[in-house]
Amino acid sequence: MTGPRPLAPISDYGLLGDTRTAALVSGDGAVDWLCVPRFDGEPLFGRLVGGPEAGTFRVGPAPPAPVVERHYRPDTATIRTTWAVGDRRLTLTESMVAEVTGRLLPATLLVRRLSAEGGPVDAVVEFDPRLGERHRRPRVRRRGGVLVCEWGSLAVSLSCAPDIAVEPGRPTSVAVTPGRPVTLVLAVASREPLVDVEPEAAWDAVLRDEARWQAWTAGIDGSLPFREDVVRSLLTLRLLTYSPSQAPVAAPTTSLPEDPGGMRNWDYRYVWPRDASIGVNAFLGVGKLDEAHGFLAWLLHASRLDRPRLPALFTLTGRRVPRERELAGWPGYLGSVPVRFGNAAAGQHQLDGYGWVVDAAWVFVQAGHRLYSETWRAVRGFADVVAGRWGEPDAGIWEVREAGQHVHSKLMGWLALDRALRIAETHRLSARQRRRWQQARDAIAEEVRARGFDPAQGSYVRSYGSEDLDSSLLVLPLLGIDGIESARVSGTIDAIRERLSAGGPLLHRYPPGHDGISGTEGAFLPCSFWLVQALASTGRRHDAEELFRALREHASPLGLYAEELDPATGAHLGNYPQTLTHAALVQAALAIRDSPG
Repeated sequence: MTGPRPLAPISDYGLLGDTRTAALVSGDGAVDWLCVPRFDGEPLFGRLVGGPEAGTFRVGPAPPAPVVERHYRPDTATIRTTWAVGDRRLTLTESMVAEVTGRLLPATLLVRRLSAEGGPVDAVVEFDPRLGERHRRPRVRRRGGVLVCEWGSLAVSLSCAPDIAVEPGRPTSVAVTPGRPVTLVLAVASREPLVDVEPEAAWDAVLRDEARWQAWTAGIDGSLPFREDVVRSLLTLRLLTYSPSQAPVAAPTTSLPEDPGGMRNWDYRYVWPRDASIGVNAFLGVGKLDEAHGFLAWLLHASRLDRPRLPALFTLTGRRVPRERELAGWPGYLGSVPVRFGNAAAGQHQLDGYGWVVDAAWVFVQAGHRLYSETWRAVRGFADVVAGRWGEPDAGIWEVREAGQHVHSKLMGWLALDRALRIAETHRLSARQRRRWQQARDAIAEEVRARGFDPAQGSYVRSYGSEDLDSSLLVLPLLGIDGIESARVSGTIDAIRERLSAGGPLLHRYPPGHDGISGTEGAFLPCSFWLVQALASTGRRHDAEELFRALREHASPLGLYAEELDPATGAHLGNYPQTLTHAALVQAALAIRDSPG
């Protein structure tokens, strides 16, 4: 049984991934979250939000020991953690293998290697897989020296070199001596034969994977501002992209709290076209065309059943998201309940999503590429929806449970039509559609300027008739509805920076408590990076760089970011790591690079 180890802070967890699923591993060597066979599958190790009964896989020093060094190996997805055990050192090097095609390897392969320096070190292996909502124990058998755990059509194996007699649910002691590393290999098979991989062969696969990641990152401009942060964020975005479909998951976790102890706990293991489109722009900004092309192809497939309507989110394979439900008996992270599977936002009308998606298509065209005819047909359909529905209330970018006339949504509707018209300059479009889009675009601009701007504050506001500000309006200088020299643009940026400040570089997304949901929330990290982007885009490069440097101080020790941050304690909040935050970070750095200031 798992002992009474306290859960680590969210920021203590590192991300291991293979572009199909991901594991979160703490500084004490515990994999406390891993869903199989993909990001939105059943938890195999779910202790993070399911408690000790949900399973864990810990590899580390037997007695508690301080971490003296922890980092990703440069330009890779491999984490290296070193503990001081007296005057000796124990190091855990671990990774998941992303590239498995063309070789007899399982789709999920987690490799963990312990090594010692200065003398033998006592280590422990806790292997306690529990599958799914009910924490089901496996049927266990041994195949040679390999431990096999089975649940119907799902099987996992654990191989060790040298051989260790690991028993699920019971800690196993192992002495690690210098020059004789201990390698553990977890393989997962779902509805397919379980492939055993010799530990040395698995380690070789990790090294080959590292070389591929290093080659991929080598193509990123070496003079890019804050390049190290950008590379880590791009690697994180790649790890969170489901390679069979090229769809980026919003986060690999569910129900990590925005308000610890509260009920703001949501399932983010799905694909938001908005977040994904921001990621597309990030990849295009560093010359990664394949990632952008892959997402547009996926979106074409995913939206086929709903077009021309664009759902707010999809599953990784483009299906409808399961209904939102609460898991009975799951204690949540630090008592934050309920734990949820599924997401009710799937049924919302979110006008802004159309703008993000069409803008991503425009950036793709602007980079010198032509849309396939079917992709252009889909984009035309999205623009038609915006032209017909822009006047309706929607849930907005923050997915409030009561629809409203959100100014950001209107601006993004304007963006969808404007960018569709720009694409139409090089793609076929009927004169009737062109006139309809132009009329709707101009009508949005006129209405937003008349009803969405508060002269008393010198700023655009959150919704018609409201005095509340909204940090999502920081995208204003990127759109072109008002020029970057406009007093409305600078006034909106300055007002948000001052009145939604959460201290230092942090921003609230809107006035706290103004969303109809009980409890509070932290500062919203993507908004801070949007502020960097807004400052850089309006010529205030020095301010943008200073803000970026301040935000770097809030990264996790491994350079990862959640969705939110507690302004008082600096604790990371919400699902982690967050695609939207990392994509916004990349775009902020690109804006600094391109800043006229």
